[in-house]
Amino acid sequence: MSGPARAIEAKPRSALERYLESLRTGRRLAAHTLAAYGRDGRLLESLAGGRALADLTGHDIRRFVSTLHGKGLSPRSLARVLSAWRGFFGWLLRHKEADANPCAGVRPPKAPRRLPDALSPDEAVRLVSVEDRSPLGLRDRALFELAYSSGLRVSELTGLDLAALDRATGEVRVTGKGSKTRIVPVGRHALDAIAAWLPVRSEIAKPGERALFVGRSGARMVPREVQRRIKRQATIAGIAADVHPHMLRHSFASHVLQSSGDLRAVQEMLGHASIASTQVYTHLDFQHLAKVYDAAHPRARRRKG
Repeated sequence: MSGPARAIEAKPRSALERYLESLRTGRRLAAHTLAAYGRDGRLLESLAGGRALADLTGHDIRRFVSTLHGKGLSPRSLARVLSAWRGFFGWLLRHKEADANPCAGVRPPKAPRRLPDALSPDEAVRLVSVEDRSPLGLRDRALFELAYSSGLRVSELTGLDLAALDRATGEVRVTGKGSKTRIVPVGRHALDAIAAWLPVRSEIAKPGERALFVGRSGARMVPREVQRRIKRQATIAGIAADVHPHMLRHSFASHVLQSSGDLRAVQEMLGHASIASTQVYTHLDFQHLAKVYDAAHPRARRRKG
């Protein structure tokens, strides 16, 4: 070949490569997040088997999801993969490199719903009744009695101000998810424990501090501190389970539901937007409910003899 060698033209970058570059420069994602997008994108390319990604259809995506599920990928992992693919095809649409998003309407398989961990009534009472007359012990007793009495989330407990509690009516005003406010009843044992804590709190709290529950420094408690204290309390109470603050909320819900059967009331007290979130607690004592059904429903009774 005479004359200078012709420059070899660079291979055009694929749509996936350009998408990942846009994520890196535009959204400034962390390296591990960007790597995850890359893995999910290359997985899509592999499943496509050489076909242009922009030509894939919803049928193709459903088949890919089915294939991955058959290979043991969990519903949670499939949901993540689908989310990554959906973002990629959305980018193609915005850049007019695809006519539709084939992931639209495709859902991963439903994961089996895990029942929440709950203490038995005896364990819950032992946990909240630990006797400790130290300042922090009195605070913890009030904190955990209130959590079990009213089913509050840990963020709701630490977010409570003094003014939120009405000891005369036995109610507490709670700000939950989405800044939604609800009024929740407070039981007698919790009110007694709070009454024992308040004089001590006034000695510990910093001037002007509004929080109902404060730490050793006098400032509002943080959820992490509550998690540490409840594990300590569980050890003292001799409870072998890995206890966390949300377990008291689960215990409250399941115990009230078992006693009353009033799903709507429990939904209101928990602050669930959907009753479907509350219904999971109906499965915690299913054997007991089945026995009640067998005993009470005329069509459930078995013939003798």
